[in-house]
Amino acid sequence: MPSPLPGMDPYIEHATVWSDLHSRMATLISAALNAQVRPRYVARLTPYVTYDHIEVGTPAAIRPDVGVWSVRPPATPFPGGTAMAVAPSPTMPEPVESRVLLEVPLELLSIEIRTVADMVLVTAIEILSPVNKRRGHDAYHDYLRKRRDLLRSAAHLIEIDLLRAGDRPPLEAPVQPAPYYAMVSRADRRPSVHVWPIQLWDRLPTIPVPLREPDPDATIDLAAILAAAYDDGGYDLLIDYGQPPPPPELSPAEAGWLDEHLRGCGAR
Repeated sequence: MPSPLPGMDPYIEHATVWSDLHSRMATLISAALNAQVRPRYVARLTPYVTYDHIEVGTPAAIRPDVGVWSVRPPATPFPGGTAMAVAPSPTMPEPVESRVLLEVPLELLSIEIRTVADMVLVTAIEILSPVNKRRGHDAYHDYLRKRRDLLRSAAHLIEIDLLRAGDRPPLEAPVQPAPYYAMVSRADRRPSVHVWPIQLWDRLPTIPVPLREPDPDATIDLAAILAAAYDDGGYDLLIDYGQPPPPPELSPAEAGWLDEHLRGCGAR
């Protein structure tokens, strides 16, 4: 079944959905491009493995690594008025509940368009993941380095950011605020780039995919890709549209539109 929402669906940003969706979208984009760029180019999936934390256990206050305390009982007077300190008897500390951070491997997929003749990188397509936008995470710094290297290279760069949370990669000139963005950076036009600010209720755009001159652009129909990934993934079975979407909190206009639309289509 398709998503009940005509534009972006903030519910797919939930951790239980996004990782699977990311892989499906990358696979569908690669296949759609290969149908357009043959025989001079090939679109390939390029994996990048990072690690993310999962929390196990019960939240507890942070404590020192090791701590030993003993409580000295008050001095006990002995007959004759002489007070002597009594050494405390050894005690066994009781365990307390805490939690540990477990690292699990996380595979992220990029799409690269390369020439068939010599496998030179022509266009890199990045679908941002939460770890790419989480300041302090290894994948955040790795992506910024990769982005900087691509922007210094002769390759074109496309960024697709369908996540409201996290720190968006920087642009020198501000653009219209929006929860979602797509960006196309043509190597021969830098530092100028084209940016598509996407509101929650907007249909996702069809964006150009530049190749080598004089070859015409290919295209990515993001709306069609997202719809196919949603349907293939069976996300309608996993998402409860009766609950609020995952954080961050929607603006009043977004929340009003979402509630009105979900009620209108019977999803709430």
